[in-house]
Parts: sequence; C-alpha cells; structure tokens
Amino acid sequence: MNDLEKIVFKHALLNAAKHKGSANPGAVMGSIMSNEVELRSKAKEIGPLAGKIVAKINALSPEEQASEMEKFGVEVQDKKPKTKDAGLQELPGTHENIVLRFAPNPSGPLHIGHSRAAVPNAEYVKRHDGKLILRIEDTDPKRVFEPAYEMIPEDLAWLGIEPNEIVYQSDRFEIYYDYARQLIEKGAAYMCTCDGETFKEFKDNCKPCPCRDNSAEENLALWEKFDTMESGEAVLRIKTDINHKNPAIRDWVAMRLVDEEHPRVGTKYRIYPMMNFSVSVDDHLMGMTHVLRGKDHLANSEKQKYLYNHMGWDLPEFIHYGRLKMEDIALSTSKAMAGIEDGTYSGWDDPRLGTLRAIARRGFDPRTIYNLITEIGVKMADSAISWKKIYGLNRNFVEPIANRYFFCEDPVEIKIDGYNDGEVSIERPLHADHIDRGNRILSFDGSAYLAKEDIADGIFRLMDAVNVEIDGNKIIYHSTSFEDAKKVKAKIIQWVPTKYNVNVKIVMDDASAKTGVGEDTLRDLEVGDIVQFERVGFARLDEIKDDKLVFYYAHK
Repeated sequence: MNDLEKIVFKHALLNAAKHKGSANPGAVMGSIMSNEVELRSKAKEIGPLAGKIVAKINALSPEEQASEMEKFGVEVQDKKPKTKDAGLQELPGTHENIVLRFAPNPSGPLHIGHSRAAVPNAEYVKRHDGKLILRIEDTDPKRVFEPAYEMIPEDLAWLGIEPNEIVYQSDRFEIYYDYARQLIEKGAAYMCTCDGETFKEFKDNCKPCPCRDNSAEENLALWEKFDTMESGEAVLRIKTDINHKNPAIRDWVAMRLVDEEHPRVGTKYRIYPMMNFSVSVDDHLMGMTHVLRGKDHLANSEKQKYLYNHMGWDLPEFIHYGRLKMEDIALSTSKAMAGIEDGTYSGWDDPRLGTLRAIARRGFDPRTIYNLITEIGVKMADSAISWKKIYGLNRNFVEPIANRYFFCEDPVEIKIDGYNDGEVSIERPLHADHIDRGNRILSFDGSAYLAKEDIADGIFRLMDAVNVEIDGNKIIYHSTSFEDAKKVKAKIIQWVPTKYNVNVKIVMDDASAKTGVGEDTLRDLEVGDIVQFERVGFARLDEIKDDKLVFYYAHK
C-alpha cells in the first residue's frame, strides 16, 4: 500500500467509524480535499481510489474495522458542541460542614419566587450533608403578617424541605444590642443625630457628618438613651468608606427607632436593627459557610463586608444569582394581600396567585417546582419561566397517576330515537397505559347527558357507546360500531349516564368555574386525588360538598 492509498484508507476508516461502519466515497473525498491540501491536485486520481478502498472497508466486520483503525492510529474525535451548564454548579470554597440558610420575611406565605432561594439552599445541604437554618427575618414589624410564621414552614414542607433549625430574629434583639455596643466601642459605629436630608447632603458630597467624629464615650452615652428619643431623632451608623463610589454604602444605618407593636414581642423594644446589621451578625454567629442571594443584594453584600472587617470575622462565600422573571404569575405579596382584603382573591390559595399553596391546591406535584428551580441553578444571568414551562414539567408527574373520567359542562339530557338495545354496561379503562388499575363502568340506556357545546347538527359517536345523528331537536340512532362511525367520519364526543352521575364543579386557573355532571365512578375519589377529565385537563379534588365534587384545575 503506497502513501496515497494509506491516506485514503485512514480517511475512509474514520468516515466508517462515524457512520456505523458504512463509509461514503463522496464524504471520504470531501474529507481528503478539506484536510490534505497538498493532495487537491490529485483529485482525479483520488476519486476512483476512494471508491475502491471504501468498498473494501465496508466489507469488513466492525471488529476488523476497529483493528485496522488501531493499526493506522485512527481516532474518532468528539466534536459535538459543549452543552450549556444546567442545574446547580458546585459550591465554591469548603464542602465540609456547610451551613446555609433560607431567610424569608414573614410578610405572607411563600410563592414561586421564594423557591428561587429555598430550593438551592436545601439542595446543596442535601448533597453535602450540611445544615439548613430557616431564619425568619421579622425585624420590621410593619411587614409582619402573623399567620406567615406557620405558613412558611408548611410551604417548605410541601416542597420537601425540612430545615434543621428555625430561628426568629425577633428573639435576638439583646444579641444585636450587644454587638452594636461592641462596634461603638471599637469606633466602627456612631450615633448620628443629623436629620435625613442633612446627612444625605453630606453623604452625596463624600463628606462626613459632624457626628462621625464623636468619641466612643459620647456615642455610648447617646446609645444608652437611644430608646428614650423620638422616632427619627437618631440612628446608629456603621462606618464605611465615605468616598465609596456607591452613595448607598457610605455609613449605612444599622439601628433605628420603630414605634410599632410587634406580633411576637409586642412593645418591648423600640430599637430595631436594619436588615444588613442583623443578617451580618446572625450569618456569623450561625456559622454560615455560604450565602446565596439575588444579585439585587450585591450592594448589601458590600455593606456587610464592612461589618465583618470591623469585627475581624471570616467572610462566608457570597453567591449571587439572577432574577427569576415569571410571566403571567401574580407574585407580589402586598398586592395579593390587598386583593384578598378587597375580595378580588378568595385567599392565599386563589388559583390566580403564584403562591405555593395556590399551586398545591391546583394539584401540582411539588417536585415540579423543586426540579425547575434546581434546573435553573444559581447563575448570574436572569431566568424566565412561564406557566407553559411549569405545566410541561408537571405533566410528567401527574400523567401516570391521574385516572381518566368523563365530564359534561352545562349538560343537556338527550333521548335517542330508535335505540332499542336496552340498558348496557360500557367499560372503559381508568388509565389506558395502566390496565391493571381496572375499568370504570358507565351505564347506557339510550339516554345521556351531553355537553351543551357538543350539540350540533351532524353524526356523532358517543364514546364507546353508539352513533347518533343530530338534526335540530331530533337525536336519532344511527348505528353502534366504531367502524360505522369511521365511515361517516363521525366526531367522537363524551357523555355521562343520566341514571348514575355526580354534580361536578371545576374551579379554573382564572377563578372562573365549569359546572356540569361527571360519571358516577368519581364518587370513589378522596380529597386530594388528581384526575384527568378527558378533553378538559388535569384537576385535583378539593372538596366533597353535599352531592357535589369541587375540583381545582391544573392544566391540559
């Protein structure tokens, strides 16, 4: 075999390896012309040669081709494009004894946006056998909705998240006061009696306010009588770089006076810590190794670093992630509360809301949300999700478990002229993909309920029953077999027996309701069961009330 034949042989072997052992002469020729530039002048000679060599290689067994590739040193290079990183990337820093926290404000129950923080923290702890602290950040009494103290752990439990410890910041005021005194003594914090406008003018011009130069003794004296002052008369500030490029970071407020009754501590305290102060103290004392937060907290992370440096504390790993943009999902807690108060929404589980309890009431599997957030990860880029995306993920969980049933909205009773076969029992599987679950029985006697929207002139097949011709107010028996229905291209419609049925109400995702009748087998369900109403979609049984089953709609 001469040198030219060896080159052609190698290219043919490579092409065969890429195409399940079958090389193509044209592709081999193209590969040689692209990669062996000096041989382009010999194209007329190479063409016929490639054809002969390809024929020989294609006649070899896979094992023989592999042997030849090894002999000639031919390796298949994987040139598939790298896929984008998906899911949670590995944590930076230590993976030993990690401690993370989920720290919501108790202004209401959790919504999908909160899961953006809750799920990654929980998942990292699970992967590294760490500790997860649920820290209720309730140091602003104006933003506390008392029932949220119980609702938040319940919502986390629905997500499958069980924290190792629950901490309430309102229990820790004395701790915050102690560290405030330490910072004053260090000269790292000072009592500022400037009014807001005056201080802003100093700050915006990179000038220290007169209070900044007070001695530690003077600041401690003011601190001791802080809670006797009028609200707004003074604040405690943390010293930072007065020339910092971001004015918001210059000498930020650590403590202020609040005259508001707190649901847990009443009026015991008037001096309240600001978020950056209490968070820094708690993250240090609770041993946080990593702090996951939205990129809108980048400035807060910068503020908190000053306090860490003043106290000589080790910084945790700060990890910032992008915003979660949610289309057509009502997430604002304050707007939801206002809507509940004025009657727009029926409650925190109104189907129009994006709260976890609203999603749960509609029958979504919690793994849908957990997996969605895990898939998004904690990258800095913003992410957008929609109901369509959520529906697609949830369908994977509910489709296998949801049995099928008939439902007719706005039912109209019909009697079929010419039907003479008496009462028959019609069996349909509860789930076509799981025949082992058994069948449901529908009784047919020549009468039935049809959905009002299905009644129109033409020939129709009542699913698994009979074929009828509708002509105005007349409904006439046509035939029985499915083959006859196919011949006349009859549209197949659902029906519900007139003797054995149950009243059904389906609360839709826009809070409207579909009312009608469903097949009698629905009576076997228990509250919480997920079903699929054929042609309507998946729904969860929410309530059994008198002779009516109330379902909440999930999606198609």
